[in-house]
Amino acid sequence: MNNQFGNLPQWDLSDLYPSPNSKEFETDLKKAQADAKLFEEKYKGNLANITQQNKLIEVIALFEKLSDLIGRIGSFAYLNYVLNTADPERVKFLGDTQEALTSLSSHTIFFSLELNQIKEKTLLEAFANDKALARYKPWFDELRKAKPYQLEERVEELFIDKSLTGRGAWNRLFDETMASLKFNVAEQDLGLEMTLTLLTDKKEENRKNAFEAIVKTLKENQRLFTHISNVLAKDKEISDRWRKFEDVADSRHLANSVEREVVDALQTAVQKAYPKLSHRYYAMKAKWLGKDKLNAWDRNAPLPTSSDTIYEWGEAKKIILEAYGNFSPKLAKIAEPFFDSGWIDAPVVQGKAPGAFAHPTVPSAHPYLMLNYLGKARDVMTLAHELGHGVHQVLAAPQGALMASTPLTLAETASVFGEMLTFRSLLDGAKTPKARFALLSQKVEDMLNTVVRQIAFYTFERELHNARRKGELKTEEINQIWLDVSKESLGDAVELNDGYEIFWSYIPHFIHSPFYVYAYAFGDCLVNSLYAKYQEEPEGFEQKYFDLLKAGGSKHHSQLLKPFGLDAKDKDFWSLGLSMIEGMIDELEILQQEIS
Repeated sequence: MNNQFGNLPQWDLSDLYPSPNSKEFETDLKKAQADAKLFEEKYKGNLANITQQNKLIEVIALFEKLSDLIGRIGSFAYLNYVLNTADPERVKFLGDTQEALTSLSSHTIFFSLELNQIKEKTLLEAFANDKALARYKPWFDELRKAKPYQLEERVEELFIDKSLTGRGAWNRLFDETMASLKFNVAEQDLGLEMTLTLLTDKKEENRKNAFEAIVKTLKENQRLFTHISNVLAKDKEISDRWRKFEDVADSRHLANSVEREVVDALQTAVQKAYPKLSHRYYAMKAKWLGKDKLNAWDRNAPLPTSSDTIYEWGEAKKIILEAYGNFSPKLAKIAEPFFDSGWIDAPVVQGKAPGAFAHPTVPSAHPYLMLNYLGKARDVMTLAHELGHGVHQVLAAPQGALMASTPLTLAETASVFGEMLTFRSLLDGAKTPKARFALLSQKVEDMLNTVVRQIAFYTFERELHNARRKGELKTEEINQIWLDVSKESLGDAVELNDGYEIFWSYIPHFIHSPFYVYAYAFGDCLVNSLYAKYQEEPEGFEQKYFDLLKAGGSKHHSQLLKPFGLDAKDKDFWSLGLSMIEGMIDELEILQQEIS
């Protein structure tokens, strides 16, 4: 697609299927349904005997192959949908596909439940007798961790069946509502993505108009968003209660393969650092903008020193691939196909899902990146970020469908590292203190949004879900939680203007992936520590870094960080990452004196 940003790439989903109504899709869906039924008929009630006969690897191989096929089908339906969430045909296709896959999965529920009934001694003997099976031990270890929270098979089947009319339905309602909303800015109706972008506009009038438009539209829909949030929080409480999870975030920690105390330590460290990070920076920013306080619409405003540069797509590609290549030619080589093979969808178009993401699809295919590219420096960094995800997913794919997926604790590593490489490359090329200041200030703001804001989001979620356990929440109660948490994280230098209280309602992570947000802070602090190690000891770092990415979900974060001399359980670990942000703020203070 040619526009003011150059030739923006669009997805070619034919690597998955030619079209929603293609014979290939229909054939694969029927095959998946038949294979799932056959799998149940052949192996249900017999896994213990098969394990003792040293034939479990055959079952694992079939299950992995089926998982890849199901993943391919589901990925295609979802990616086809996000290109235009307002298209009834795409909506129906996604709904029908999800319903078919949910029905299909009822035939495989027994598998993990029955595997967890096999005695530990029997499994260990099977691993010892079969090297091919032993490769899957990390997958079995994660499966074992879930054992205390698994329910009887019929109940598990009910949970899956009801998800279509429960969580899945409310997720879809949120997505389709958000995609259809209009925000009237200066007598022009805009989508959410374009309106949020105006909050970074140089003109305060445009930022304020965008803020007011967001407030107006969100408030007009606040009853719906409040209801969706109440229903989903209650839905999660029901699941947690049945599964006997103690803490509201324990199910996420289990999925992330991370200990609660590690996340608690991260949250505590970041909250303790609020005064010397966000509070300090926003007070400095207010002064730079000639204000006593920042308005809510000023928080992400560009500074007077900021560049108005619009990066054409080809230029953004060149910047990022050079930055990746300077670290490792191999990294750039893995990234290149994304740009030329229909693996990225970049244009902003009506109905397209907002934001950006990298979808791994399945190991037998390749990842797809979605962007809403508007040519700003922040969009370049977003591209570098999502490309990092894509490279990570490519490198982890040989682990197979069962172990390629990386726990969220490390899933942001390659993305944030890709951003850091790009930022450092641009910073090295800054020829004046003013240019360096502009880049550093933008990076600090991005890091505050990634670390401080995401931990504030996590805190908000915790308080909302805990409060919901005591009864249904009114909009005013959710608003107050949002305001209290925002004030604590942003500090006195940011005015929380009337209407800001409703800003919680558009954030999709709260709806789709409760408590996901701490992964961003985890990843940012981790990469800060990793990059510090890279600067200290560049020799041998590249290979260790690639080994980390290739591992996918086959190793615990403690094993993957050990070669770098890092340990997330160490009380000083998080301080190391946070100190890098503080150091950048220190440098900004010095640079401001030089250029003023």
